Amino acid sequence: MGMARYVRVSTITFGGAHSHSADPDEVVKSNLKAAVELFNRAVLDKPDIVALPEVFAFIGVPLEQWEKVAETIEGQVVKTFRELARRHNCWVICPFVERDNGLRNSAAFIDREGNVVATYHKMHPTIGEMEAGVIPGDEAVVVESDFGRIGCAICFDLNFKDVIEGMAKGGVEIVFFCSMYLGGLQTRIWAHDYSVFIASACTSYGAMLVDPLGRVIATSQPYEPVVTRRLNLDVVVLHLDYNHTKFTALKERYGPAVEIDISSPEGKCMLISHSHEVSAKEIVEEFGLEPLRNYFERAEAMRKRILANLNHKRG
Repeated sequence: MGMARYVRVSTITFGGAHSHSADPDEVVKSNLKAAVELFNRAVLDKPDIVALPEVFAFIGVPLEQWEKVAETIEGQVVKTFRELARRHNCWVICPFVERDNGLRNSAAFIDREGNVVATYHKMHPTIGEMEAGVIPGDEAVVVESDFGRIGCAICFDLNFKDVIEGMAKGGVEIVFFCSMYLGGLQTRIWAHDYSVFIASACTSYGAMLVDPLGRVIATSQPYEPVVTRRLNLDVVVLHLDYNHTKFTALKERYGPAVEIDISSPEGKCMLISHSHEVSAKEIVEEFGLEPLRNYFERAEAMRKRILANLNHKRG
């Protein structure tokens, strides 16, 4: 049987410690110290996962000096957050400038025991990054955590669909967007178009948590650089067509254990299970509801059949 899957997600907005040192190693050290202070604030909420911004410990180091400060997966930045993940029993998305047969703009997925279970390499570095020697990654990464499937996109990635499409194929449920820029509408479009939660961790205020209908749940502010919310991943996104007539019977059976969150301008809704006995997917099957993607595939299959028949008659 399924059950509600609640997860506490924290993202940190951090724009660097603004060290005035000309020594890039000192800049990294002061950034790391300041980021740990914000992390210690985040863990007061007992999150299941904490995400930090793109190359957060290397902010203020010019691109042409990345080669000097790049670290391996065994380096100080990842090591620091491996220890913190273990101590606070939470997952961490830890971006860093990686030395791995050249330079990479990377994010380490660290589990509750402090193990690095995967590393994502930014698939679409900027032109400036590539000119400075950053090698692009070639695949999206989806990690199976104890609460759901998670993935990561880094900054400029947001402009390219192969990143989100690769994660969607892997069944991603939360995408962590670690970035120098906010993404804004683009993050909401990804969330809406691919029916996923998106949690952004950025270098300036305005980082967002977005639900699978593309709606903003929370935003980081100058008074609150750490944003934590409890999300329920036991969600199925439906189109209202053919489904809405069954909602009354569904509510009569399950009452408040099931939430139907409708966004009528888009003709969609989220079916959310708060039950500890039955999952949203099981409820969909029980009432013969049709998930959004299946509905679109059915419509497209019918369209192709009609066109094929037309072409056959013409031939």
